[in-house]
Amino acid sequence: MTPDQLDPTDPAGAIAAAAKRVSNWGRWGDDDVRGTMNFLSQEKRRSAAALVVTGRSFSLSQSFDMDGPQKGWRRRTNPIHVMLDTGSDAVAGVQGFPHGLGGADDVVTMPLQCSTQWDGLGHIFDHGKAWNGRPADQVVTSLGDGVTGIETVADVVAGRGVLLDVARQFGTDGELPDGFAITEQHLEATIAAQGPSSAVGRGDIVLVRTGRLARARREGWRDYAGGDSPGLSFTTVDWLHRCEIAAIATDTWGLEVRPNEFDEAFQPLHQVAIPHIGLFLGEMWDLEALSEDCLADGVYEFWLTAAPIPFTGAVGAPVNPVAVK
Repeated sequence: MTPDQLDPTDPAGAIAAAAKRVSNWGRWGDDDVRGTMNFLSQEKRRSAAALVVTGRSFSLSQSFDMDGPQKGWRRRTNPIHVMLDTGSDAVAGVQGFPHGLGGADDVVTMPLQCSTQWDGLGHIFDHGKAWNGRPADQVVTSLGDGVTGIETVADVVAGRGVLLDVARQFGTDGELPDGFAITEQHLEATIAAQGPSSAVGRGDIVLVRTGRLARARREGWRDYAGGDSPGLSFTTVDWLHRCEIAAIATDTWGLEVRPNEFDEAFQPLHQVAIPHIGLFLGEMWDLEALSEDCLADGVYEFWLTAAPIPFTGAVGAPVNPVAVK
């Protein structure tokens, strides 16, 4: 699909047609729980390890603290960090340890998708169907995701990462404006401009920089979490399927462009990408330092490890992705 073929008045038709075109249901068997992570094979991972040359490393995670971007939409809050034991307790001698031993301990309460995170395959459904055509109520219940819980990919999310700095190519001062829909043409033009190291193929983890996080840090969070934003166009769905990537992540709250491109639609790209393609989506990644390094040396590929915290049955999870060049 190209942008001029998109009818903003017919989201239902476009979603249904796209789902039929790009469905991976049954591709890896009826029992599959890993979707596009199947593309990230042992061979792909081994070859990606050779990308480490200088040893420079970059955390791609935002902070997990009470000053984060969340505003309470659908009960999503920022992390609440509370100390259970402190240095004051140790000095006061109230901890009960022998021979002068003291310590500190703490606890964090938070939604699993409040900061840098992966969307798991149980996060989004289409007309009551989850990944691989399973009835959603047989996948995720009050006990969690008993089929495609995020723990099912805890050992595989490591391989070749590729940064597509679309904001550097098409933005102003390295930032795209809200409502900018990144199309396949923008992605391919960015790849061409950046050179061979940014070619995208099977098993890659693709990172798309929009500059939205940089703006939020300069101006304040405002509507970063849920408001207008640059992001992927719905029309990239065929590109995402055709490239056979393992996952894709952006520096935005919702990955796709907001406002969404259809009338009365909400996150339509999610509705196809997760339950039909089986694609893992990452959101709120910090790509700023990495983008500067890639610009400086002209190398846009790297070893990337981005394993989710394996909360059993979770439909998404926090992650501290680390890129190594």
